[in-house]
Amino acid sequence: MKVYGIRNCDTVKKAITALTAAGHAPELVDIRADGIEEADLQRFFAAFGEALVNRRSTTWRGLSEAEQAGEPVRQILAHPTLMKRPVIEADGRLTLGWDKAVQAQWLGIPG
Repeated sequence: MKVYGIRNCDTVKKAITALTAAGHAPELVDIRADGIEEADLQRFFAAFGEALVNRRSTTWRGLSEAEQAGEPVRQILAHPTLMKRPVIEADGRLTLGWDKAVQAQWLGIPG
């Protein structure tokens, strides 16, 4: 199981803690420290579309209008903190974020 996110993100920390407690073995891919392959971002964008970009982040608000109008995968490659987190991948499944529905999928808790 891979968890794509940023090491110091509270949501990513909560997800990894809960996944570990549920018996999973999450491996963090820190997209800021370690980088991320463009092919992976393309897969994520194909699965989640525009939802992959966190338009409520301070990073987003700091972008120029021209940067905000750019292609989402390029935006995230240039500014990894723009990616909504975490993206969790295992068993051929991909999920985005850590809301009740995602928790239900990975932890077996009713949403």
